[in-house]
Amino acid sequence: MSPQTIRVCLSPALLPFYDLDNTIAVVIDIFRASSSMCYGIANGAQSIIPVAELDECLSYRKNGYLLAAERDGKVVEGFDFGNSPFAYTREKVAGKTIVLTTTNGTRAIRQCLGAQAVVIGSFLNITSLTDWLRQQDAHLLFVCSGWKNQFSLEDTVFAGAAIARLESAGLLLDDAAQAAKSLYLEGRNNLPAYLGKASHSKRMKHLNIEKDIAFCLQHDIVSTIPIMNGNALVALSHNG
Repeated sequence: MSPQTIRVCLSPALLPFYDLDNTIAVVIDIFRASSSMCYGIANGAQSIIPVAELDECLSYRKNGYLLAAERDGKVVEGFDFGNSPFAYTREKVAGKTIVLTTTNGTRAIRQCLGAQAVVIGSFLNITSLTDWLRQQDAHLLFVCSGWKNQFSLEDTVFAGAAIARLESAGLLLDDAAQAAKSLYLEGRNNLPAYLGKASHSKRMKHLNIEKDIAFCLQHDIVSTIPIMNGNALVALSHNG
């Protein structure tokens, strides 16, 4: 393999320009989908099936699965819940399969399926994620889900936080990875305040879900890494 690279895709709209061969894609949607996925799988969800559209999500109802849907930050009427991490408690999700569609994150996951592996990153699992990534012999691509194909500060800052932990002499960072790391280093001493400037943070405050923001900025409350297996996210086995 050529020298190992770390790249950052700042928007799913840019994914067609990235080569996914021999690449592990780390999908990030900090506020809130990737955080909720990590929390749900850690709390015993058997699997989470990410789908792009509401109709596809609804088509699974006959299977007896839990259906979760979020659009523009709100739970979609007619679904069991949305993508607040507080909905993904052990009491609700243990042993269950969840079918999830969100405004940004689930679409980004679907677009990465040509990669060698697709895993989910959040501050909730950042240490276990970066420890595992450090052991992999593959290129790394951090995919920021953004907001409706636009740049998002919180996803990029998380990519930078992970890169700051991973960077070593043998790794080549692309320009977006360098920029992400710089943003993280600028804000790391007070991430809640720094990310309070983010448009999605303001959007969530308007919806009175500030507690979700605080929850999603917690570090290392789980060690589980969700990984795509077929069409569903499952817990990565620790020897995987």
